[in-house]
Amino acid sequence: MEKLRRVLSGQDDEEQGLTAQVLDASSLSFNTRLKWFAICFASGVVFSILGIGLLWLPGGIKLFAVFYTLGNIAALVSTCFLMGPVKQLKKMFETTRLLATIVMLLCFILTLCAALWWHKKGLALLFCILQFLSMTWYSLSYIPYARDAVIKCCSSLPS
Repeated sequence: MEKLRRVLSGQDDEEQGLTAQVLDASSLSFNTRLKWFAICFASGVVFSILGIGLLWLPGGIKLFAVFYTLGNIAALVSTCFLMGPVKQLKKMFETTRLLATIVMLLCFILTLCAALWWHKKGLALLFCILQFLSMTWYSLSYIPYARDAVIKCCSSLPS
């Protein structure tokens, strides 16, 4: 009876599952969130570097595309541990970064399609370059006035 009273009053102190804790980032301690962020981000960097290393092997463009994309996805997912996945998704699809998010996600998908199903090496490499550019543009959206500064620098180059 006491357990039922605690549950109904919202004071149930039982351990949440890992999935529930991840979905509600506030239930994870700051140190835990920081550790998982570092693990995901570091694995993303390792995957990307491994992909670049595999690029120089014969037929390595397929492995490069897969590992580079997995690295970018892991780096993107790592931020979910800092702010929570729901807040991350809301921020990703805000109007200021909606186009960058859509292009970035499309580049992830198209890179994998070009490398694994279409077997078009040049197209996979092109999508990896577009993936890098879209991830950079997406990341700049979190820094105030960074996009404006990049646009101003690039527009002054031709003149």
